[in-house]
Amino acid sequence: MERSYGWVIVGAGALMGCVAIGSLFSLAVFLQPMSDATGWSRTGIAGAMTIDFLVMGVAAFGWGMLTDRFGPRIVVLSGAILLGLGLALASRATSLLEFQIIYGVVVGVAVGAVFAPMIATVTGWFDKHRSLAVSLVSAGMGVAPMTIAPFASWLIQSHDWRTAQLIIAVGAWILLIPAALLVRRAPTMEEGAPGAPAEGGEGLTVGKALRTPQFIVLSITFFFCCAAHSGPIFHVVSYAMACGLPAMTAVTIYSAEGIAGLAGRLLFGVLGDRFGARRIVVLGLMVQAVGAGAYYFARSAGEFYAVAILFGMAYGGVMPLYAVIAREYFPMRIMGTVFGGAAMISSLGMALGPVAGGWLFDHFGGYGLLYVGSFGVGLAAVAVALAFPPLPARLQPAAQPA
Repeated sequence: MERSYGWVIVGAGALMGCVAIGSLFSLAVFLQPMSDATGWSRTGIAGAMTIDFLVMGVAAFGWGMLTDRFGPRIVVLSGAILLGLGLALASRATSLLEFQIIYGVVVGVAVGAVFAPMIATVTGWFDKHRSLAVSLVSAGMGVAPMTIAPFASWLIQSHDWRTAQLIIAVGAWILLIPAALLVRRAPTMEEGAPGAPAEGGEGLTVGKALRTPQFIVLSITFFFCCAAHSGPIFHVVSYAMACGLPAMTAVTIYSAEGIAGLAGRLLFGVLGDRFGARRIVVLGLMVQAVGAGAYYFARSAGEFYAVAILFGMAYGGVMPLYAVIAREYFPMRIMGTVFGGAAMISSLGMALGPVAGGWLFDHFGGYGLLYVGSFGVGLAAVAVALAFPPLPARLQPAAQPA
């Protein structure tokens, strides 16, 4: 069933993820110039990102359902158009509330049309190299902060923030719309290819799938995984500075964590294909928990870099494999809905970490408890992942091709 065109889908997904996620997170670059130019508070501007996380999760579930019904092309094309429109309208916002609604809701809905639908679609194109293919798409999303954010910073040096954001909107249209037109349904859905994994169980409806132990364990694991790493990721720069490291050093620690995440995606993708995604996810979650806890003891720059590399590889590596596990359990015809539902639940974990870290700092005067708590939440993710049920007979995959 594995077709060469699947790698075109991987390339399109990586590009779309990079542009969509990069455009979304470029708000961090705009924070200071926007605040200086408009007088809006940084807390208020950053609040748009909180809205984005929540909206993206709900949107991913809805877009996933539409992907199953109408195919991925119309979904990602709609997301591409909405993303450019949202950025363009946000660049014209005249009040903070208007900006929060447009950037938080419209852009959040648009980005939700890319992540879950593209990941779900890629899982249907591959049998033998499924983990690697999904990881490559995720790697495209992972390089977003190293591409779009520097581009946004360069634009702001020559233009005001509104013009810079408008240019990014136009660039998003130029890159995303042609890429979206390359996207196709997986052949298991188009052609009913014999031997496709998990294509049995024709009586398995979406409602039944969302109540299965497989979906429940997958979603809870995904939630705890994201809750364990979102706080440490978001606060690592402030924590390093609180430990006495210079601001520039603290930023490079964050960058090292991101680069390690890219390497982890590729490494875990290869290992997932060789040893099984579920087994590698459990291993990765254990390493993630240890990495989060190790931050508590880091004090020197060298210690921070070492922990950042370990932690970054772990959280970056496990994230794409949840889609692979979902594909092992569920047929492709409902994959968009199932993975979109899991992504929606995981987004709650992503939204929890930054808020919890800020609350702990405000009440206890430091970040130590954040990393201790993240260690505990990470262990909870491991415990839940160990409860992954075996595949029911009706969902057993066919033998993997040689």
